[in-house]
Amino acid sequence: MTVIFPSEEWLKSLEAKINSDERYSEIAKNWEGDLLFNIEPDGNLKEQLTLYLDLWHGKCRKTEYKPQARAYPNPVFTLTATYNNITDILAGKLNPMTAMLTSKLKVKGSMSYMVRNVPTVLDFVRVAQEVTQEIM
Repeated sequence: MTVIFPSEEWLKSLEAKINSDERYSEIAKNWEGDLLFNIEPDGNLKEQLTLYLDLWHGKCRKTEYKPQARAYPNPVFTLTATYNNITDILAGKLNPMTAMLTSKLKVKGSMSYMVRNVPTVLDFVRVAQEVTQEIM
């Protein structure tokens, strides 16, 4: 069965991959922080979509597809981008660091922490790209 982004199955596949990927586990061993992704409508996505991931020391402790924003009022990072920019990152057409620097991927949270952890950020994207078999 093909896992399509965005879907709850895709998010669960990402969680499983993060928790089984030895390379990510080693690179992200010092990462402490949850992520709330706000994906704005664009292209094939007709309404806003929210994804939540709790990442801690190279593992994913929790994910939630379409959570209520009030359920996670103070995530360490809130990432906001249009659907097309997110899918370009997942397809390898847009570098995530370039996306951040050009505000195609907006980051609310400590940019200094993010910059100090660029290898973790890039490996998270690698893992996400590996589970993305098909894009809606």
